[in-house]
Amino acid sequence: MTPDPPAGPLAGLRVLDVSTILAGPLACQILGDFGADVIKVEHPGLGDALRTHGLAKDGVPLWWKVLSRNKRTVGCYLGDPDGAEVFLRLVETADVVVENFRPGKLESWGLGYDVLSGRSPGLVLARVTGFGQTGPYRNRPGFGTLAEAMSGFAEITGLPGGPPTLPPFGLADGIAGMALASAITMALYHRDAGGGRGQVIDQNILEPIVTALGPQPTWYDQLGHVQRRTGNRSGNNAPRNTYRTGDGRWVAVSTSATVVAERVLRLVGHPEVVGEPWFASGRERALRADLLDEYVGGWIAARTRDEVLAAFEEAQAAVAPVYDVAELMADPHVQATDMITEVPDEDLGPVRMQNVVSRLSETPGSIRWTGRRLGADTDAVLGDELGIPAERLAELRGRGVIA
Repeated sequence: MTPDPPAGPLAGLRVLDVSTILAGPLACQILGDFGADVIKVEHPGLGDALRTHGLAKDGVPLWWKVLSRNKRTVGCYLGDPDGAEVFLRLVETADVVVENFRPGKLESWGLGYDVLSGRSPGLVLARVTGFGQTGPYRNRPGFGTLAEAMSGFAEITGLPGGPPTLPPFGLADGIAGMALASAITMALYHRDAGGGRGQVIDQNILEPIVTALGPQPTWYDQLGHVQRRTGNRSGNNAPRNTYRTGDGRWVAVSTSATVVAERVLRLVGHPEVVGEPWFASGRERALRADLLDEYVGGWIAARTRDEVLAAFEEAQAAVAPVYDVAELMADPHVQATDMITEVPDEDLGPVRMQNVVSRLSETPGSIRWTGRRLGADTDAVLGDELGIPAERLAELRGRGVIA
């Protein structure tokens, strides 16, 4: 018998995940990975729309298996008064509620923070929306794509002269989800270390990606500078680009540190530029990216990818192969560190997915199970744990209030 994994640092916390699609569920996934008891509360007839997103195998949604791991699932319609009361019974046992309804929706169901915290003093209510609970855009539909556009990310991504480019994955939602998990743990620390008071977290999807984009607002404020698309080059340093190898593969080179830039230029046979007055400045090197790319790109183009990687490693210069997912999963470092780990699944058997996002030495996280079927834990949670009689559950199920 496989021993149970060690308890994570959040063991003993209960989180109610009533959010959908990505940012909120990702935050709850992270909390669950580190030991929290996460109960996914879904619409009993529809479920989370993420169940229909992305690829499926034999009708089994694969993204769901990852994003809803370590969560128990309960079907309950909060818009029905009886469903709302069932939810409040759950709230009495909870530390955190995560939701992403339009501002005011919970209140319209009689489930505002005043009501929730009345049932659970110290409750942390995390509200994640596209644009937040206040401001002129508060009622707009908000998705990560809109944040990627408004933040400036799309405007600086792509080739010069080409169109703004959106990422082919949920970048803004992913950043917001990780930011929200951090905010929740900070609120819990404040509660537990500072006298037991809960609070409301107003997390929008736009601000985290604006933060991730770095000093652009300050550059504009102080210098009037507006960053433009530079392809794979950087305006902060050079050489920095992707380069095609002689065998038709690609590598990425970064020289954020001047000492690394020196190693790269010596390696590719141009030590003379290292002594130039401008070379010590990343900004000045970026102004000469054409020259430096010619030197580096020409050297790389004459060699295979394996030769390039070996030479850069010996020179202690920064390089990485441009992988697709198959190459990533075959990489010896990824395998040795269990970055992509294998877990059992009730529908798929063994399935590989990303491991927990951070490694803690004393209280490591773990994947205890993968995403479950809609309502798989309704009877256990509402009946066994809350003590709602089986007859009452059957009546609510018959009316479509729970699943």
